[in-house]
Order: sequence, then C-alpha cells, then structure tokens
Amino acid sequence: MADSAEPAVESPKPEEDSSSAPLQTEETTISDEKKKIDVLLKAVGDTPIMKTKKWSVERGRTVQALGQFIKKFLKLQPDEQLFIYVNQSFAPSPDQEVGVLFECFGSDGKLVLHYCKSQAWG
Repeated sequence: MADSAEPAVESPKPEEDSSSAPLQTEETTISDEKKKIDVLLKAVGDTPIMKTKKWSVERGRTVQALGQFIKKFLKLQPDEQLFIYVNQSFAPSPDQEVGVLFECFGSDGKLVLHYCKSQAWG
C-alpha cells in the first residue's frame, strides 16, 4: 500500500520555490534533505552573475568541486581563476566540505558564498 503517485526525483537543480514543498514524512526523504544544504552564490566585482543564486548542494561536496561547477556554469576559460569566500572575509581550503562550512558559518538555513575572478578579501 505504498503511494507511488510521484516518482522520487534526485536532481542538483536550483532551489527556486521551497514554499510549495509539502511536508515530508518518509524516512528516505528526510535523510535526503539532511544530505543537502541551501547555498546562496553571490558574484563580486566584474564576475558574471548567475541567474539562479540559490542551489541545493550535497554536504560532502568540496569547495573545489563547487568552484569547478561555477566555472563550468559561467563558461569561464580554463585559465581563469575563481575565488570563493565565506562571510566576505576568508577563502576556505579547496578540500573543505560545504557541509562543515554550513555548520560553522550558515545562517537562516543557508550558506552564503561569494565568488569572484580576482582576489577580493583576506
């Protein structure tokens, strides 16, 4: 007697409207939510702006992998640098997991990261 009206969809799509999401009671859905966090990406300086700013990211993803995703999404040249900053103050280590940054520096249920093509802070 399992409801199979909606298939389970796993996608790294942007989180645009979370207000329409129904309350989830299945254990698998709850564990999936804990594996992902909301990351707000903001451009700095002359770096191109991403139309989608809020993304759902796996906790285990590294800053380096996130940077590669941003470079690919913005179609930057391979030789262009990309810097990622937390709290407009420091650049985390490339092997740092996004989930750990969220636990330490997240607020209002999301982690705000700034990205730019030139060094901006600390």
